[in-house]
Amino acid sequence: MPKPSQDQLQQIVHLGITLNDVLPEVSRVVAVPLGIYLDTVHLVLQAAMGWSNTHLWLIEAGGFTWGVTDPDLRDGSLPADRTTLIDMVADTGMNRFDYIYDFGDQWEHTVTIVKPMPAAPGVAYPLLIDAVGRCPLEDSGGPLGWADLLEALEDPAHPRRAEIAEWPGLEFDPRKANLARLEEAVASLAKLMTPRRRRRRASPRPPKRHAKSKGDEWF
Repeated sequence: MPKPSQDQLQQIVHLGITLNDVLPEVSRVVAVPLGIYLDTVHLVLQAAMGWSNTHLWLIEAGGFTWGVTDPDLRDGSLPADRTTLIDMVADTGMNRFDYIYDFGDQWEHTVTIVKPMPAAPGVAYPLLIDAVGRCPLEDSGGPLGWADLLEALEDPAHPRRAEIAEWPGLEFDPRKANLARLEEAVASLAKLMTPRRRRRRASPRPPKRHAKSKGDEWF
């Protein structure tokens, strides 16, 4: 697969982000440059979702992982600060990836990459396009713990009702995303998106995948 052109690096894609195994739905759509580095993709996902960036994380695609992880927990991760989104697509042949945040609570996100398009003139990226549902609270026990917390919100007889009344409070609405706050958090990352010299990779690329799913043949 040929090296991405400068024009391709300056294009944008929409990332469709879905938090798995959580109801009510929590999803986001955010526009990012195709030449964004994966360590910055992590920051964009944190801001768009509403996480606090206080736990370990990794990105998985095509059987490979990228991130800054605890070597005692995960081995073989490639450096996220040396790989761009377009590199990952080219190397793996995938138009989606998994983003895992907090190896204790294990919040798993499916992220779909929509085919590249020209950037809108005068628009700063990343840009939040849509937000559905409120992000779960940090350290709430993963999808199962979160479901139990929401049950306590709905059931006055629930054994955790008094605890939930103090945190997060009975007025907490899991269906309502704080759109203004999320937009501001994503927009604040635009300063990180100034053109950066492409960094030489610290380790070899993963072997390229030859099998392509529909919509993956971009370059």
